[in-house]
Amino acid sequence: MAADLLALMWVPFLMCLVLTGIHAYLGIHVLAREVVFVDIALAQIAALGATTAYVCGWDVHTWESYAFGIGFTVLGALVLALTRSRERHVSQEAIIGVVYAVSSAAAVLVADRTPHGMEHLRSMLVGSILSVSGGEVLKVALLYAGVGLFHWWCRRPFFVISTAPERAFREGWAVRGWDFLFYASFGVVVTSSVRIGGVLLVFSYLIVPALAGILLGGRLGTRLVIGWAFGTAVSVLGMVGSAVLDLPTGATVVCAFGAALVALGLYARAAGRYSGLLGPQALRTARPTPSLREDRP
Repeated sequence: MAADLLALMWVPFLMCLVLTGIHAYLGIHVLAREVVFVDIALAQIAALGATTAYVCGWDVHTWESYAFGIGFTVLGALVLALTRSRERHVSQEAIIGVVYAVSSAAAVLVADRTPHGMEHLRSMLVGSILSVSGGEVLKVALLYAGVGLFHWWCRRPFFVISTAPERAFREGWAVRGWDFLFYASFGVVVTSSVRIGGVLLVFSYLIVPALAGILLGGRLGTRLVIGWAFGTAVSVLGMVGSAVLDLPTGATVVCAFGAALVALGLYARAAGRYSGLLGPQALRTARPTPSLREDRP
């Protein structure tokens, strides 16, 4: 039984590790920017692109479908970057909600033009992580490593804009340009992840491990380690639970993330380690380098 379980789950588990590695890091940025639902909005835009490709006759696993998803997501990233302003008359989260609602409705309208369109939308929602191959894991790992290197190279403007947007505007940073690069690279990750794990699983990997790091506090490196360890442990529990109970893997892992986060929150409060930090404050106490500290009078 254990050998069969290991044979079935080890490749999907490796994919879960890859998803945890990149999404936990991006989740810290998302929470600092207070745009929690940007992931699910971009994921839905990617799903709209893939659905459009499906209606045009390309299967979801073809490069044409992937290109459609990337193209739609880059356009979504451009919209998010252009709606960023120094004076917040309207919360950007509200705009993200509108983008999500419109892209969801558009995906339904597009899918309605094909006999199996709704089944396609369902697969984009829950994914099919059990069907991934070792080759797919390697390709995605290399892609995410490239995105990670890009973020390391752009780490200073990305972190300054995430943690101290007023300072970025004051010092003359091209905030909208950097935002576009951030959301476009973010969209590449989301587009690739949605094809594998679905919208719900991708959202969970983005937000929950990052929240786990924030709940326990510490510097940025500590929060990343906590997020990676938390995501890995929950992935194991969720996948084993889905195999033992014969439940859909993606949905089981998502529910495991929710239950584990509640348990961690209760522990953090009982132990007095709950930092209570969300938004830009969550990174201001956890900056990676002294050069990112705000100037003091």
